[in-house]
Amino acid sequence: QLQLVESGGGLVQSGGSLRLSCAASGITPNYYAIGWFRQAPGKEREGVGCINRGGAMTKYAKSMKGRSTVSRDNAKNTVYLQMNNLKPEDTGVYFCAAVFSNIGNYCSVGDFDYDYWGQGTQVTVAS
Repeated sequence: QLQLVESGGGLVQSGGSLRLSCAASGITPNYYAIGWFRQAPGKEREGVGCINRGGAMTKYAKSMKGRSTVSRDNAKNTVYLQMNNLKPEDTGVYFCAAVFSNIGNYCSVGDFDYDYWGQGTQVTVAS
């Protein structure tokens, strides 16, 4: 069983930055593509970005394109989401998710593609 734990959320002023972490443990985490998602109060969950299992390929959804960077350190079994120039509308719970990938260059910003989810970390951006 793959387990994911997010951390790094908190309260930040508009225009500030945060780096979220997603620590993976369990069955060979490095064989999994990882996605980042968020859910604002009263809204559906939406994709933010993703990274393939090797870390060479990333994709970004429109929600934070140009303001976010996904990276991973497979030696530490950790994936990161760096968020810059944060806005109040970025407020929400941020989740990481994993899906087994037998294709090297694969990841998805669609939440239906993922099998394992963390519990999320709250990000609040004050205006």
